[in-house]
Amino acid sequence: MIEETGGTNMGHKLVGILLNANMHRGVPRLKTGQESLSNYEEGAAAYGLVPCFLKLADIDTDSGFSAAYIKGSHGYRSVVVPTPTVIHNRAIYSQNSPGMQRLLRHHPLVYNTCNRYGKDEIHELLEKREELREYLPATTGVSGLKKMMNRYPDLILKPCRGSIGNGVMRLVRKGRQRWHLNYLSPSMRRWLSTPVYQGALPKALRARLASVPYLVQERIPLAEIGGRPFDLRVTVQRGWRGDWQVTGLFAKLAAPGGFVSNIARGGEALSSSFALEKAFSRSAAANIRMSVETLSLVIARCLEQDLPGLADIGLDVGVTKDGRIFFIECNGRDKAGLTEIWKESYRRPMGYARFLLEKNSMIYNSY
Repeated sequence: MIEETGGTNMGHKLVGILLNANMHRGVPRLKTGQESLSNYEEGAAAYGLVPCFLKLADIDTDSGFSAAYIKGSHGYRSVVVPTPTVIHNRAIYSQNSPGMQRLLRHHPLVYNTCNRYGKDEIHELLEKREELREYLPATTGVSGLKKMMNRYPDLILKPCRGSIGNGVMRLVRKGRQRWHLNYLSPSMRRWLSTPVYQGALPKALRARLASVPYLVQERIPLAEIGGRPFDLRVTVQRGWRGDWQVTGLFAKLAAPGGFVSNIARGGEALSSSFALEKAFSRSAAANIRMSVETLSLVIARCLEQDLPGLADIGLDVGVTKDGRIFFIECNGRDKAGLTEIWKESYRRPMGYARFLLEKNSMIYNSY
């Protein structure tokens, strides 16, 4: 049942949370997967806002009204409200989505308009920055695989688009022309290793690389705990004053015998201080943490110049056994990690929404 509600005061205080259709259907039943409705409510309330949960099909750009779920005394109900001035996008749309383009024409204050960028696209943007090149592992497309195999003994092959470690493979040199290919078997749900030869890669591997755009990257010799490599996830978001800030930092420890640290692939989330102090001295660990945070803020500010509306990203940063740091990849829709980081990752975007509302109000009132 859809109810109608109005009132300009309510409209001014609303912040839209744009969800994909499947997740949106789960709002009344509190079944929204990785999206915590209670954390949105709590984070928005801290800035005097009321979250309303939207899907793109329910936003009427002609009338300026939308159907949205808002929490009331009896749970979430669908009501008709003035379309919020500021909308936080948590759905996945392509950069050229007609629906998103139409929304932006009428409601330009949508942030995180695109939540998924190609790994190759991000790497190319960062490689343009001279100050960042030393933090980027050698990377190429599949066309450069042969050259990379001649130059590096350990390579990671990963889809340009995708997440949670799907399709990631590793090539490790075992001799002059002999390599081992490590991959996750979907049917057996475990990592397998098979010998391959540089001059005659298996037909199945060549077919896979031809069917899906892949990135070939020098594998960074990551620091380890008990023989298990780990990297760092840095949540970087724009908050109340519009500035980029590090919301949280935690370590992702690969599963025993694995080489990817994704939690969905058996990885384990640890405190970054705990993980770093297991691998380095306490003073070295502290310096690495500060360097990682500084690098992450520089990366966010650089990406913002090329990716309009960017406000919420998760960066994977690797630390080598000798303490060097490298950018690995950028993730949109970042909502993972330890409890205290997870809760704050909802609060900060709501602060940014309030910042945009007040900034927009000042511009409107100046006319």
